[in-house]
Amino acid sequence: MTTQSAQLEAATFIIVGGGIAGVTCAETLSFLCPTESIVLLTETSLIKAVTNLVPLAKHILKFEVEEKEAFNSVKDQINVIVDQLKFINSEEKYIITNSNRKISYKLLCLCTGARPKLIENQNKYVIGIRDTDSILDFQKRIKSSRRLVLVGNGGIASEIAYEVKNIEIHWVIKDSHISSTFVDPGAAHFFEMSRLQASETRKSSIVKRMRYSEADNICSEKGQQGAALGPDWHQKIDVNGTQLDIKEPVKIHQQSEVLSIKETPSLEYPILVTLTNGKVISADFVVSATGVEPRRNFESDANFKLGEEGGITVNDMMETSIPYIYAAGDVCHAGWNLADHWFQMRLWTQARQMGGMAGRSMAAKMCGDEVYQDFCFELFTHVTSLFGYQIVLLGKYNAQGLGTNYEILLRMTPGKEYIKFVLQNGILQGAILIGDTGLEETCENLILNQIDLTPFGDDILNPDIDIEDYFD
Repeated sequence: MTTQSAQLEAATFIIVGGGIAGVTCAETLSFLCPTESIVLLTETSLIKAVTNLVPLAKHILKFEVEEKEAFNSVKDQINVIVDQLKFINSEEKYIITNSNRKISYKLLCLCTGARPKLIENQNKYVIGIRDTDSILDFQKRIKSSRRLVLVGNGGIASEIAYEVKNIEIHWVIKDSHISSTFVDPGAAHFFEMSRLQASETRKSSIVKRMRYSEADNICSEKGQQGAALGPDWHQKIDVNGTQLDIKEPVKIHQQSEVLSIKETPSLEYPILVTLTNGKVISADFVVSATGVEPRRNFESDANFKLGEEGGITVNDMMETSIPYIYAAGDVCHAGWNLADHWFQMRLWTQARQMGGMAGRSMAAKMCGDEVYQDFCFELFTHVTSLFGYQIVLLGKYNAQGLGTNYEILLRMTPGKEYIKFVLQNGILQGAILIGDTGLEETCENLILNQIDLTPFGDDILNPDIDIEDYFD
């Protein structure tokens, strides 16, 4: 790596990435170390900022995410550089950017996020939805298309299936039920009955958590990627097609995957998508919403220890295997001994938690202080919205790691709420709360305190009993 033409700059802290993890880390450091210099290296001038934090319980938070101009949003102490990380010299503790800027650091934090795992990377008819540029491409295609194939079963796929109107959607999922990343078959059936199969006109859902404002001056060059959009990306743009009176707007192909995509320029539709179940779908384009993988688009003089999925392994202080380098958010792999009721998912909730933990850990390192891991890593919590409902996921909400030794209690009111308790030996291990249930704090307490609920039996979810009065 040639660095002769680069002029050396210096900063105490360098944070790479303008997403939730990077911005949270930078803001935490500016609060804890107000006299130290901080560089936030971001590929676009738009950053993601957490706003309107609302506690649903002690450790369950819903919040909004706003996309803002970095230069007007961060504190004066934070020097925002719009550039891309190219090389890390961990031996001499400096970085090189794409524009050949050389910046030394005392502590470095990598928050470069993740990128979509497309089913075909070089196919012009296959797109992913990850950042602002990809949304604009999606919006443009929707307006000139009649039919799309949607592949994936997570949050973005579920939002497209529900929010996008006036275009025929063939939803291809490898599971036996929709939205399997977050919910069980019962909740999926609840969604299908109350939303996807509803005969009445769907109204735009009210955002209760994350939102960003579309910006006109996107500072990204060809090949660059901004921070991930996250949920509610559809609220500020028109994602409606132009085809009216579609008899079956969403057709679900369960337990199927895409076998091949063939271009057919001479036919009515430009592509033929063949599924593993033998069905062939003519379509205008394919949306690949099949998850993400850690984004390590830089070089280094030393090799990071990586997790199985390619994420940079960090300990409970968010430290990587290379001294003085930290990582947070989607790019990292949680390499410590995890708490019984916490596990890693690449979600905005955890990006915020990890970014804050990295900031506190880096500040303590500079001051020679000792810091302990935040309590948020004791209990998995996530607040999101799907199909117009608020969803709260707690602990082992889908019985993760419990094998077959558990029982489930359910309460469902069609069109209103879906409540699922996962119990093992009479003790609550996880919960799914869909709708305005008001049980968030109660469930949090029950999981953390491991209270034996055996004496209550099935009455724990009896709608005539206010269980929050017993356990709050």
